Amino acid sequence: MTTALLIIDVQHALCTGPDAVVNGELTIANINLLSQKARAAGMPVIFVQHEDQGALLQGSPGWQLASGLQRHATDVDVRKRGSDAFHHTGLEALLRSLGVTQLVVCGMQTEFCVESTVRRALALGFPVTLAADGHTTAPNGVLSVADVVAHHHATLSNLGAYGVRTTITPVAEIAF
Repeated sequence: MTTALLIIDVQHALCTGPDAVVNGELTIANINLLSQKARAAGMPVIFVQHEDQGALLQGSPGWQLASGLQRHATDVDVRKRGSDAFHHTGLEALLRSLGVTQLVVCGMQTEFCVESTVRRALALGFPVTLAADGHTTAPNGVLSVADVVAHHHATLSNLGAYGVRTTITPVAEIAF
């Protein structure tokens, strides 16, 4: 089996300023550990970047990958405009062409892009390992970030109708 690491929306505009994700630096450090493990095992590392108007306008400072995030020349880039990294992108075709059969997912905005991408991956038949301490989000005024993350861990790990599952695993325990 070939496993790919999907790093979703770890971009400057989401990691800095008044609307920044919580625990961004720690999450980035955990993502860097995952990417090091994936590269050492010869597995694909795919950076997904959201493009939109405003702070995430393609090419703008906010659109750039966050400071401290480690990227290598062999890593692959996918750009998206919706919360689901598969929606109107070449991600599925890329994964299939690389022989990828399962995914490790991490990144920013748990309840938006991470969740949407995990659900689509399951629907496409990719088992997912969600890095328990490799994703986060910004405060939303309704639930604490810890509650948002915990809710999505419970929800995503209990989806069973797709024939494949999501496992929630701490970064330290993920092997490629």
